[in-house]
Amino acid sequence: MKAPYLPLFLLCALGLAAGPAARAQERPVPLAIGQTFTLASAALGETRRINVYLPPAYADSAASARLPVLYMPDGGLGEDFVHVAGLVQVLTGNGTMRPFILVGIENTERRRDLTGPTTDPEDRKIAPRVGGSAAYRTFIRTELMPLIRQRYRTTAETAIVGESLAGLFVVETWLLEPALFDTYVAFDPSVWWNRGQLVGQADKMLRAYSGPAKTLYVASSRDSEKIPESQHLASVLRGAPKGQLTWYYQPLPAETHATIYHPAALQAFRLVFPPKPRPTGN
Repeated sequence: MKAPYLPLFLLCALGLAAGPAARAQERPVPLAIGQTFTLASAALGETRRINVYLPPAYADSAASARLPVLYMPDGGLGEDFVHVAGLVQVLTGNGTMRPFILVGIENTERRRDLTGPTTDPEDRKIAPRVGGSAAYRTFIRTELMPLIRQRYRTTAETAIVGESLAGLFVVETWLLEPALFDTYVAFDPSVWWNRGQLVGQADKMLRAYSGPAKTLYVASSRDSEKIPESQHLASVLRGAPKGQLTWYYQPLPAETHATIYHPAALQAFRLVFPPKPRPTGN
């Protein structure tokens, strides 16, 4: 017995009714945007997860080619790593930023790691443990950075980017250990910490510095602009000795503390990591 004839329009209707899921030929697979690994830290007494984005210039270049490294606290997949990696991808792709390897440090106890010591009882209320920035800096300097240099083709150039408490850590590192990075990028840094003691000492620290020239970029939202410590930091930067510090202080009144990271990073990366000019012919 012959099978009943089905008109073409009915066959098409049955195919549509089956839906996209029935027509799919492949199983979904994880979407990878970089690499991830863990690092057991003696300085912190715990294991930390590290996320790395390698721009196309890294994979496409010769084996001898090396790239600078941009480090970021708040670098977990559920934190700021994905959107910052996207910015690096877009800006390097359209030629408005030099290619960087992005290294994100995922948090465990964020408020512990990103804050320095404080004598303000109000500060201590934000977390069970605070004031661990020195140990966190030791972790970056003695454990993470050597491993990144070992695993990846890097140049000697390094930078760090952070927002809010991570921005505080960026500013603190710039003042206390300026040799650690070449470029410091901070968005709405929480310089109110410890009643602003850090920025209160900034002018003296800057004038005592005699090392290689550094670059600092600070952006502030309309929320931060109301804080006296942020205003004081801007004043200190305007009076910084010439030749040792290239600085940028950019108010972004259209942004709040909650919205500043992405638009500020877009502007900062273009400004402080511009593409190198192409050599001209004779």
